[in-house]
Amino acid sequence: MFKLRNAANICNVTAVRSFASTSPLSEKDSWFSKLLVRKIEPTKESHSRMLSDKEIIYALHTHNVRPGSMVDYLKNYKETVGLMDEKKANLSCNLVASWTVQVGDLDQCLHLWRYTGGFEKIDHAKADLFHDPEYLGLMKDRAKYLRSRHLQYLLAFSYWPKIEMRSGTNIYEMRSYRLKPGTMIEWGNNWARAINFRKHNNEAFAGFFSQIGRLYNVHHIWCYKSLQARKETREAAWRLPGWDECVAYTVPLIREMHCRVLSPTEFSPTQ
Repeated sequence: MFKLRNAANICNVTAVRSFASTSPLSEKDSWFSKLLVRKIEPTKESHSRMLSDKEIIYALHTHNVRPGSMVDYLKNYKETVGLMDEKKANLSCNLVASWTVQVGDLDQCLHLWRYTGGFEKIDHAKADLFHDPEYLGLMKDRAKYLRSRHLQYLLAFSYWPKIEMRSGTNIYEMRSYRLKPGTMIEWGNNWARAINFRKHNNEAFAGFFSQIGRLYNVHHIWCYKSLQARKETREAAWRLPGWDECVAYTVPLIREMHCRVLSPTEFSPTQ
């Protein structure tokens, strides 16, 4: 009998704690208040409408480069970026960041593009570029340097800080998560609070979730001055009351995760 009562008390405490951490704000119809409710009716709104409030699509290109071909590949991609800049007014897109992987999947490059105006602008840009002989020529040459490539279309989490270009010498860490299907809202629920622990030192660069490509993928990108600065910043976060609770709530939502340390290319807008 004592064990049953004790178990019931634990369940009650857990329920109260969960309710306290997820109570809605006064603006019941806002996207943020809906994030703070753990049980969301699936037929009400899509994840994209609830988690992202902008008509901006990000394209994340992942290119796996043949060993020994990185210099030629980067030269080719720099020329491609230059061509895209010339056509920027017609394409409604711009390069946000370009990185090479330093720790993790080596011989890999990541390129993050931003399209303003939704998928309609992406359709327009593809139609324009695939009728451009110079662009097609660059793509044909680039194929000689690649082993494989992957494209994801992403939306930015609304509760992350606005992307700001960085200068000086920096490294970036991309932490990628594959979530259990159906848990994206709960992920946003917890990280809407967790991000407040990590944005004071300006290390939070961007947070995305996938729309097309590998689904239920989340990418968190952090900016640090060095690996040592990364270590110190992360250790400081664990000393903040509440951070451990946010981590405890999100870990059960993850099926797989990995991180890559990135270095900006010379032509990357953010350094």
